[in-house]
Amino acid sequence: MTLHSTRPDARTDLLHGTLDMLILRTLQWGSQHGYAIGQTIRPSRPRCCRSKPARSIPRSSGSPKGWVTGKWGQTDANQRAKFYRLTPEGKKQLLREQSRWSELVNAISRVMKPAVARRSQE
Repeated sequence: MTLHSTRPDARTDLLHGTLDMLILRTLQWGSQHGYAIGQTIRPSRPRCCRSKPARSIPRSSGSPKGWVTGKWGQTDANQRAKFYRLTPEGKKQLLREQSRWSELVNAISRVMKPAVARRSQE
């Protein structure tokens, strides 16, 4: 049994998937420009996820999945910026990602803290 992936991009895939979920969650509250999204996510990111969220937005918005749309506008500081908004498909994807994340956290918790997991199921 292999305890880690031999694929060099496996960790990156997990981090990008998690980052996508955080970006979608941030946009659930309304449209924001890339810098604001990064500032919203930054305080809660663990050290392993310290990539730049604003650079990941085009990855989501430019994807054929269409989770996010972007529109140019002006910030409060009167600077030109692209504002991103969650699409209906993005809202559905966020629900799927949250569900998968909860399943993963619960599965890991059952292994790491079996007594706590048993009590929460009772």
